[in-house]
Amino acid sequence: MAESFEPFAKLPRRLRWAALVGLSLVFAGALELARLPAALLLGPMLAAILIEIGGGALRLPRPIHFSAQALIGCLIANAFAPGLLATFLRQWPLFICVVLAVIAASSLLGWTLGKLRIVPGSTAIWGLSPGAASTMMLLAGEHGADPRIVAFMQYVRVVCVASTASLVARLWAPVAASQPAEIVWFPPLHWSLAATLALAAISGFLGLRSRMPGGVMLAPMAVLGVMHGAGLFDIQLPPWLLAASFACIGWSVGFGFTRKILVHALRVLPQTLIAIFTLIAFCGGLAFALVELLGVDPLTAYLATSPGGMDSVAIIAAASNVDLPFVMTLQTVRFTIVLLVGPYISRFVARKMGESTAPFVPELAADAAELALVEDDEPELD
Repeated sequence: MAESFEPFAKLPRRLRWAALVGLSLVFAGALELARLPAALLLGPMLAAILIEIGGGALRLPRPIHFSAQALIGCLIANAFAPGLLATFLRQWPLFICVVLAVIAASSLLGWTLGKLRIVPGSTAIWGLSPGAASTMMLLAGEHGADPRIVAFMQYVRVVCVASTASLVARLWAPVAASQPAEIVWFPPLHWSLAATLALAAISGFLGLRSRMPGGVMLAPMAVLGVMHGAGLFDIQLPPWLLAASFACIGWSVGFGFTRKILVHALRVLPQTLIAIFTLIAFCGGLAFALVELLGVDPLTAYLATSPGGMDSVAIIAAASNVDLPFVMTLQTVRFTIVLLVGPYISRFVARKMGESTAPFVPELAADAAELALVEDDEPELD
């Protein structure tokens, strides 16, 4: 019976990689046609899950995985546009209050999921953290959380938040929101691409050597973000390169899914959805407060307080008639604060609930440890 569920097990390694690439293109293309957010990451992740549970047993080489992380850091740095600091300084008390309120709400919801033993507490904290989903997923494993469940929760959140934000944008600005920008997949190459890759490689290597959690991604983000925000450097990341990076990250996450992990993730989907829409409603209340207190237009306020992902919100905001600097400043400030305080919140919750804060190592995690919350009398899945 087990063999019937492992169609890729007997294929040569090259054919398994070819199947992975082919399925990734099919899934990513289908999700793109449906205009779902993060399609270029979710498609490869779904393909990798299918290959893994089908007996593919593939693993991404560590240098490629680290390179993809560094490029994700460069992508985030690109959001640190000139003028962002000035926008923040004009209204920093408001931004800080709104950001802390959202972080407190997401942490409380994560703590509740952990307390109810739906998912481990630290995993729930990272799974609901309102930041860039790929970043939260990468950092989660560094702090003892299960990055596979975090990835599942984060991308369910991304789909829900982005879909809700798109609906709100269409209701307020139906013409602008219905005209997505055309992507030029192979733009002319420029010297700044070589400079971007060189800076990413150097800073990523230093981040890796520093042994700082997530350093391979955070170091390029910090170095290039400061340079780009100061107007000293123009980051160039062609879409084809970003697509390859997203695919590598998606594959790395998908390879970590076992059948039991997948079943457990689907089991907690209803509770995850309740927590996500509770967070969306809370952020909607904050948006209403911004409209009443500052006279900010409703769509700007909603997109600014929307609980991520930052890239999806940026795309929606750019296609709508909103105050884009206000939206991206609030989103960036929140992302930065989540990066700073997320590990401390995660460790605090883990200690309170008696969980380990050691880095997550899939190769050393037994099925029982992966599914500590699954009932002992549950039948085995062969």
